[in-house]
Amino acid sequence: MIITQTPFRMSFFGGGTDMKEFFNEYGGAVLSTTFDKYCYVTVRNLPPFFDYKTELSYSKIERVTQIDQIVHPAVKNAMKLLDTKDIRLTYEADLPARSGLGTSSSFAVGMLNAFYCLKGQYAGKKLLADQAIHLERDLCQEAGGWQDQIAASFGGFNRINFRDNSYDVVPLIIAPDRKKLLNENLMMFFTGFTRFSSDVQKANQASPETKAAKIQRLKEMLSLVDDAEKILEDKNSDLNDFGRLLDHTWKLKRQTGNAVSTSGIDALYDKGIKAGALGGKLLGAGGGGFLVFYVQKENQAAVREAMKNLLYIPFKFENEGTKVIYYEAEEQ
Repeated sequence: MIITQTPFRMSFFGGGTDMKEFFNEYGGAVLSTTFDKYCYVTVRNLPPFFDYKTELSYSKIERVTQIDQIVHPAVKNAMKLLDTKDIRLTYEADLPARSGLGTSSSFAVGMLNAFYCLKGQYAGKKLLADQAIHLERDLCQEAGGWQDQIAASFGGFNRINFRDNSYDVVPLIIAPDRKKLLNENLMMFFTGFTRFSSDVQKANQASPETKAAKIQRLKEMLSLVDDAEKILEDKNSDLNDFGRLLDHTWKLKRQTGNAVSTSGIDALYDKGIKAGALGGKLLGAGGGGFLVFYVQKENQAAVREAMKNLLYIPFKFENEGTKVIYYEAEEQ
């Protein structure tokens, strides 16, 4: 039996520039971190006592005799990709799916990690990220970028650069006390709305905004990655500027597609700003999920009160990425 633990990610700047059609022409970069909320994938060989060959337990339960009968596209394609057969797979998570935290990609990475382990093979973080991208974007034909799979696999607070069908992961060098203060100044709330990221991406692509206008906006969002990186790494700069920059990037992102925000989300965001947040954004492709605000400590009680109808989620940054937390070999 194998259990993998894979973190969820929080993307701050550059979202949208990790789309292949954009970064292959203009380059791309994102600034993101993983944090201490995880998904867990348990995989074991299915004992030969049942009239089915594979059992899956996620939001549904599937029991099938052939891989092609599996409904879950990521599981079906991953099992084919790695020639995995006759298994019982269980998915659990600390936070809900379809909420803007890259949950589907964390699941894909954790599942592939477990499948390799079941075979007795080691898979490095680069291989897991690459194969998760291939699984979701090529085999499952889901719209979206590359950042989620990379963040889930590598873990940590990174700048991820994209160009020419490739990427590199550059850990940010942030003074420990500065990083701790940043963590303490970030507040996350669950809006209660959930959606499929790929559906939001498709809706945004159908936005009436011209292609040239979208590209220009994405280029500006890309430039903010450099600005945010400088704020974090320069201990003499004002860390509160990170919050103000979040407000700027969120206002840009809201204009990239009709499905990014809703009137309800806009109202919640405005309440947070009026209560004292310097900035914030909706995490993920948009349309619902988690709001994160940058709030100085003296204003956090007021923001909590303004968001009292939403679930507050405390969190801490994490650095490890996907890992196997339990392994017990089974006798064949």
